[in-house]
Amino acid sequence: MSKITYLTHGTCSTQIDVDVQDGIIKNVEFTGGCNGNLQGITRLVTGMKATDAIARLEGIRCGYKGTSCPDQLSRALREALSQD
Repeated sequence: MSKITYLTHGTCSTQIDVDVQDGIIKNVEFTGGCNGNLQGITRLVTGMKATDAIARLEGIRCGYKGTSCPDQLSRALREALSQD
């Protein structure tokens, strides 16, 4: 099981705590950011294969920013998978 803390870059959220077990997302917690939206993202990806979530979330941009909270989650998941 990989449990990591990922410090975000370029988003309103500042940190993402992720648990991945056998390639499946077990838990995601965001610190900061848009609470309702991030709760929704968390509920949608929990139980999903991390690789599937990465494919869906990677590259999403927030307004003029080059990233977003979903994109940062994809990066956190990549890091967790590399440690699994």
